[in-house]
Amino acid sequence: MSSLPDGLRLAVGTLTALRIPPPRRVDRSTARAAMLVAPVAVLPLGVAAAAAGGLHQGIGLSPLVAAGLAMAVVAWGSRGLHLDGLADTADGLGSGYDRERSLEIMRRGNTGPMGVAAVVLVLLIQVAGAAALLARPWGFVALGVLVCLSRTALVIACAAGVPPARPSGLGATVAGVGPRPAAAGVRGRAAGVAAAPTSPTGSPWWLGVLGVAGAAAVVAGLVVRCVRRFGGITGDVLGASIEVALLALLVVGAR
Repeated sequence: MSSLPDGLRLAVGTLTALRIPPPRRVDRSTARAAMLVAPVAVLPLGVAAAAAGGLHQGIGLSPLVAAGLAMAVVAWGSRGLHLDGLADTADGLGSGYDRERSLEIMRRGNTGPMGVAAVVLVLLIQVAGAAALLARPWGFVALGVLVCLSRTALVIACAAGVPPARPSGLGATVAGVGPRPAAAGVRGRAAGVAAAPTSPTGSPWWLGVLGVAGAAAVVAGLVVRCVRRFGGITGDVLGASIEVALLALLVVGAR
């Protein structure tokens, strides 16, 4: 795939705070590659989250404190962009206005009560799920894996047939770029990867598969709702998709 190097650069530069040379070109082929390699692009972020979570066993921090640190690392390592997208998407969906007014609310960037509530509640549930996971043997490894796998939400949000809400912006660049067979393949591999670290934590292997399936269902529901409400997806919807996918993975993983 000739667009793979540029796609990887685009994914790393967009999804993490790592400094990396920009892609030589950004077109739909590059965007497609970026969406498909997103879980690999955030591998350093997953390692950092696992290291923070590992402080529970390494120096005796409580699982809850270690989980809070891990989620803080994830937020910092992504520049808080996904949380910002979650807040803006919640404000747009909860505004009660028509499509154009709702998109304008999302574009402004100032967070309203719906956005604040969404971020606070999602982070609380993520931290609680991560804490339960870290209390188990090798839970910090599973946490790092789930952080990376949460980025598979992008292949669902950008699947073929999903339109952009605006004619410009990140949403317009990536909307509909993901071939459905490729997206299905990414989710299948994600399920296999999720099953691998599940057994060492003392949970059944199929719990990882269930987590990936649950995250896919939650993201698909969010995308359908946004397409009906906004007419398509935006960059904010992509960020929100990642956050709710991580939430779903951690909730199932904490079982």
